[in-house]
Amino acid sequence: MTADTSPRAAVPMGLVPGPFHDRLVALNHQQAWMNWMGIASPAVLDTVEFEYFAIRNQATLFDISPMMKYRIAGPDAEAVVNRLVTRDIARLAPGRVAYAIWCDAEGNVVDDGTVFRLGQTEFRLCCQEPQRAWLDDVAWGFDVSVQDVSGAIAGLALQGPTSCAVLKDAGLAGIETLKPFEIREFRIDTHPVTISRTGFTGDLGYEIWMTPDDAPGVWDALMAAGIPRGLRVIGYHALDMARIEAGFLLPRVDFVSSETHLRPGRARNPYELGLDWLVALDKPHFNGRRALLRLAQEKPRRKLVAIEIDRDKPALNALVYHARRREVGFVTSALWSPTLKRNIAHAWVEAPWCETGDLWVEIYLQRELVWQRRMARARVVERGFFRHPRRTATPPADF
Repeated sequence: MTADTSPRAAVPMGLVPGPFHDRLVALNHQQAWMNWMGIASPAVLDTVEFEYFAIRNQATLFDISPMMKYRIAGPDAEAVVNRLVTRDIARLAPGRVAYAIWCDAEGNVVDDGTVFRLGQTEFRLCCQEPQRAWLDDVAWGFDVSVQDVSGAIAGLALQGPTSCAVLKDAGLAGIETLKPFEIREFRIDTHPVTISRTGFTGDLGYEIWMTPDDAPGVWDALMAAGIPRGLRVIGYHALDMARIEAGFLLPRVDFVSSETHLRPGRARNPYELGLDWLVALDKPHFNGRRALLRLAQEKPRRKLVAIEIDRDKPALNALVYHARRREVGFVTSALWSPTLKRNIAHAWVEAPWCETGDLWVEIYLQRELVWQRRMARARVVERGFFRHPRRTATPPADF
C-alpha cells in the first residue's frame, strides 16, 4: 500500500484561495490558515522560530495580496486624497509612497495605510480594512474615479538583510538604487512588476506588486533566485513579531477603528496614538481638521506608549499599574524579542502616568497547570525598538 502524498484540504473554513495559494499550500506543513479579508493566509508554515529568524538574518516572502487596494484617479485625485488623509499629500511626488492615517469628524482614527502616488493624477491606497464607502463619501462632487482593485493586484513582501541581493540575483538591474518609500517599474523574468521599498518589519525590504496572472511566475523566479540567499516563506505570526519590534501599530490589536468600535469612548485620535507627526494642520480642509485643531491644544487623557519590562515573560494582555496599586492601563502587543533580548510591549496608559515612572505590569503564567502571578517593573521608552541602519541604506549591502 503506497502512502498518500497529496496535499490536505487547500482552503479550510470556506476561505477563498489567493493568487499564490497553490505555491503556499505545498509549503504549509502546519496547514495553519487564518482568515485575512476572506482569503486563506498562512499563520505559520513550518515553525515561528525559523520564520522569525529568517526575517532578521536572511530573506523572507509573505503574501500581502489580501490587503485592500483602491485606485483613485482623475483631475481631482490629489484633492480627494488630501481631503481623506491628515498629512499633506500635495508634498508627495510621483513615484513615492507615504504612510498615512485618516480620521472621522470627531478626529478619531478610521484606519491607517500607505498612499502610493503613481502619477500626477493617480494614487493607490493600501490598507487593512474595507474603505470603499468612506472613499465614495470623500470623493463625492469631485472629478475623480474610485475603484476597488484589491482582487486585480497581487502582492509579496520580500523582507530581510538579503532581500536586495535576491532581487539582484533575479536580474533586477538598478534595484540597489531604489530609495526608501520609492516606487519603480521592473521585470522579473518576463513579468512586469511594480516594486516599492516599503514593508512592515523595520528591516531592509521591498513590496512587489503584479497582476494575479503574473503571480505564479514571479513567485517561481524569486524562489529560484533566493536559494543561495536563504529565502524562506513565512506566515503572519513571524511577521507580527517583527512589526512589534519595529514599533508599528495594528488596527483591532493596538487600537480600534472609529468605524468599527461598538462602545462609546473606545475610538482613538492621532495624539493618543503618538501619530501627531502625521497631522498637517496647516494644509487645506480635510476630514476631522476642526476636531484635531481643538485636540492639538489639549493634553491627551491616555497614550499608546512603548514600554520595556523587567524579566523575560511576555506581558500580552497584562494590566498596567502605577506604584503596584493603581490600575492605569493595559498591554496590547507584547513580545520577548529574540533579537534584542528585551521584554517589549505596546500599552495604553492613562495620563499623567504615561509620562511618569513607577509603572508595573501584572503577568500571569502557567507552569504545569499552576498559574502564577508576577509583578514586573516597566519603563516608557521610544517606540521602534528595532532600528537597523540597513533599513535605509542606499545602496544596501548584499549581506
